[in-house]
Amino acid sequence: QVQVAESGGGVVQAGGSLRLSCSASGRTSRTYRMAWFRQAPGKEREFVSAISWSAGVTYYADFVKGRFTISRDNAKNTMYLQMDSLTPEDTAIYYCAEQPLGAANFGSWGQGTQVIVSS
Repeated sequence: QVQVAESGGGVVQAGGSLRLSCSASGRTSRTYRMAWFRQAPGKEREFVSAISWSAGVTYYADFVKGRFTISRDNAKNTMYLQMDSLTPEDTAIYYCAEQPLGAANFGSWGQGTQVIVSS
């Protein structure tokens, strides 16, 4: 099983940038995809972006296209989310998750990192 842990959250003004990191440990050789989700206060958790661990194919929610960039460094077992042009609507707890090969869902989740965008 894979364990993941997020870092890099903080407080930033609207229009600013942050880079989140997600470090993975354990059996990452069996990882199919890793992803970022977020949950804003009073809202459901929503998908933000994902990347296939081997090929690096990326997926984005419409509301972050052109603003966020997902990447990974396989040698460091780390995934990143570069967030630019942040707005107060991006305020949320950001979670990373890992989907193993052959699994239908993301099975390992981190504790989350808080992102606050002030207006």
